[in-house]
Parts: sequence; C-alpha cells; structure tokens
Amino acid sequence: MAGSKQWAVQLRNIAILLLVWEVVGRLDLIADGALPGISEILIGLWNDRSDYPLHVWETLKASGLGFVIGNLLGVVAGVFFVLIPVSLRVFRGLNIAIFALPPIAIAPILSLTLSGLTPRVVLAALGCYFVTMTATVIGLSQSDSRAADLIRVYGGGNWLIMRMVQCRSALPSILSGLRVAAPNAVLGAILAEFGGGGRWGLGAYLLGSLGRAEPERLWGIGVVATLIAGLAYGVFAVMSHRFVGASRAVTMNMSVPEKAGDGSSTPLSSLLAGAMAVLLPFLFWWAFIRLLEVPAMISKTPIGVVEYLFLSPAAQSAQERLIAALWETLPITGIGLLCGLSFAFLLAISSRLFPGFLRAFMPVALVTQTMPLVALTPLLVLLLGRGTSLTLWVTISVTFFPAFVILAQGISMVPRATRELAMAYGASARQELRIITIPASMPYLFAATRLTVPRALLGVMIAEWLATGKGLGNLLNQSRGYMDYGMIWTVAALSVILAVVFYQLVVVVERRVLQRMGMSTAE
Repeated sequence: MAGSKQWAVQLRNIAILLLVWEVVGRLDLIADGALPGISEILIGLWNDRSDYPLHVWETLKASGLGFVIGNLLGVVAGVFFVLIPVSLRVFRGLNIAIFALPPIAIAPILSLTLSGLTPRVVLAALGCYFVTMTATVIGLSQSDSRAADLIRVYGGGNWLIMRMVQCRSALPSILSGLRVAAPNAVLGAILAEFGGGGRWGLGAYLLGSLGRAEPERLWGIGVVATLIAGLAYGVFAVMSHRFVGASRAVTMNMSVPEKAGDGSSTPLSSLLAGAMAVLLPFLFWWAFIRLLEVPAMISKTPIGVVEYLFLSPAAQSAQERLIAALWETLPITGIGLLCGLSFAFLLAISSRLFPGFLRAFMPVALVTQTMPLVALTPLLVLLLGRGTSLTLWVTISVTFFPAFVILAQGISMVPRATRELAMAYGASARQELRIITIPASMPYLFAATRLTVPRALLGVMIAEWLATGKGLGNLLNQSRGYMDYGMIWTVAALSVILAVVFYQLVVVVERRVLQRMGMSTAE
C-alpha cells in the first residue's frame, strides 16, 4: 500500500512538472522559445521519426557493447585489486588516467586510428570502467570483517572470503556503480559520434542539427538520448533496490579491519609501487602509439609532448596559450566541484530526513543525470547563453548526481538496528545522523569525491568546447581545426596530470581520516 502511494506521488510530481513545462514552452517565457513545450517536442519527434531508427541503433550498438566490456573489466579489476592490494597502488595512475582522459581530445585520434564502431565502443567502455572499478573496490573493502575472520578460523582462504563474504557485501555498491556507468556509456558513444565525423548515431545527428534554428529538434534528440540512458539506469536502480536488503549488515562492524598486506610492505616496495603508478600511464601511452602504428603526423609520445612544449620553435607560444587556458578552466572547475559535492551531500542527508522532498526532486535529478552531456549543453546554451553560468551549471549537473548515488548508498547501508539503538537512548534524527550515519558513510563520501574530480574537469572542458569559447576545451577545439596535434596531446596529458594530483590529495586525506576512525581504506 505504501509503495503504491509513493508511485502515485511520483506520477503526480512528474505530471505537474510536465504541465508547467508545457505552459512555459507554449508561451515562450524562456529565452524567446528556447524551451519549447512538451507537445511541440513530441510533434517534432513525430515529424522526424524516419530519421531516428538508424541513429538510435548505431548509438545503442556502440554504447551497449562498451557498457558490457567496460563494466566487465571494471569488476574483474576491482576483485584483482582487493585480492592483491599492492596492485591498486601500482595501477592507480593508469586507472585515473583512463577516467580523466578527455573524450573530446581522443575521439578524433581514435577515429583516425581505429575503424567502424571501435572508437565509439572504446569511449563508452572508458566511461564505465573507472566508475564500476571504484564501486567494486569500495564494496569489497567495506565488507564485515567478522564474517571473514570466521571463515579463516575454519581454514578458508582469501578467495573463499571473496566469494562468500565480500562479493555478497559488494553487490549493492557494484549495482550503484552500474547505475552511474549506464549514462556514461551513452555519453561516450555520443561523444565519439560527435567528434568522429561519422554519418549515423545520435551524436552525428545532434552535430548536424546544431546550426539550425530548430530547438524542438535539439530537445527531441536530448529526450531520445535521455530515454536510452534512463532506461538502463532504471534497470540497475531496481536491481540495486532488490539486492540491498539481502546484503546489508544487521549490526555495525566495530572491529578494526586488518590492513591487507600489513607487515609485508617496506619503504622500498612502496617506492617501487609509487614509481610504477607514475610510469605505467606513460608506458601504455607509448605502447598505444607503437602497437597501432599511429601516423607520425598525429601521434605524440610523452617525449614528443615535452619537445613540443619546451624545445620546438613554437614552444613559447604553446606555453602562453596553455597557461591562459588553464587559468580560465581551473577556477570554475574548483567552484563547480565544491558546489556539486555540497549539493550531493545535502541531498543525500535529505533522503533520510525528508523522503518526501527527495521523491519530488528525483524526476528532475534523473533527467540531469541521464541526459548525455553533449546533448544537455546545447540546450543549456539556449536557456543560459554562453557565459560562466553555463559552465557552472554543466559542472554541477555532471558531478552532484554520481556523488549523490554513492553517498545515498553509503547511508542506506548503515544498519537499521544501530540507528534505532541511538534513537532509543534519546537521540533525535539529526543527532543520529551526526553520531552514527555520517561517520559510517565516510568511505562513500571520499569515494564520491574521488569519482567526481575528473568528471568536474571533463564537464568544464565540454562546456568550453561546445559553448563558451574559453579555457582548455576551447583550446582543444581550436587545435583540432588547426590540426595542431601536439597541443591536443598536451592538453590531454595535462588534464590527466591535474586529475591525478587532485585525486592523490583526496586519497591522502581519506587515508588519515579513515584510519583515525578505525575504518579500512580502498588502498
């Protein structure tokens, strides 16, 4: 009965939202018709119905295959990293590099070096891998250590513990990762279509529609892309809801987890692991160029980037353009990241204190998450123009919801018996949050921060690339037009370095905070 009432409330809220949208759009109250009414968008979809089947099918093929490959690699890698903890430190640099690579920078390179659907599949898989790998590692690392101790007492090893305890405990976290990965796969495929110059796919269709004064068509493409991503998101949201109850602990795990590999780590091994973490991305970079025989005109090895930026005749000009773009991108990235995380934290807390507000807000939040960024940005240009406010909105929209999903998952995993015990001793709902729920959710807060650092930078660069004409994103766009592949590789490398630096700062803070709280880290 309660479930039916919640569904009725959700449908009512959606109906109200659509009604307001229709009235505002029909009266051209926003930006002189930049936001058309729902009926106008549907009429446009019907008029263009013959265009969509081939475009949708091409995007579905690429994003679906990339989703399967990326998530399979992410889960396998997560299990491997937890079983062999030192491997996580060794591959950390490569993992962050994979996630932080700006798709808009590598899409044209992949299109020139790979054929068919492969560039789209690769970008879709890259968009899924890091999210799912991180969710897997967090879920496996936060399992109940008492159950693992019981298996050890009866002679079980690490693999049995993984299969019987950690995988079961990690399932809700993995499913939450898949929820976030589903829209990322669609975004990756559309970005490849948008920058790859192909004929079919929603990205190519969107690119061909940008120059026309037809907001209904742009909104129609955005709606179709959102429905594809939203359907995939909804499937894993239902699965996560069904599995979370069976995987939740009954009581808090108060034992201090034994750090994996404790006692075997030496300063020399730590130094070697750190060195490998730095070198591995560059080795893969060099191997990619050599194994695929990328043409010399467009390929730049790590040494080639150094030569371009410091030793070539145009080095001074390149440095000046890069520094100017960097100073435009970094401040708005920091502000957007802080706002997105703060909004996610407040929303996650509200999901406990005010569930009615959350149900009312979720339809809007789901749209901002499932609408691919390339489709969302042109629509926001129609509404907000091409200034800083656009970049800030894009950054917040792409950071707050993934962070919220992870934070809400952490809050939902706090045992109900523990919360009720605090309230039985007279604690209010807010006191229980401060004393029990928020401290127990700290691993998920840091996981959300690590996840959104590269995503914030990507959001800013895409807004700059498509709309504002500023910063690193615009520098990439200009470099593509001038066939300045040295600058393209340089911006890609710099964005990865920035993401790694900020990621490492979060890891250092995370390690110290969680160790003081007696919790294990995903290290």
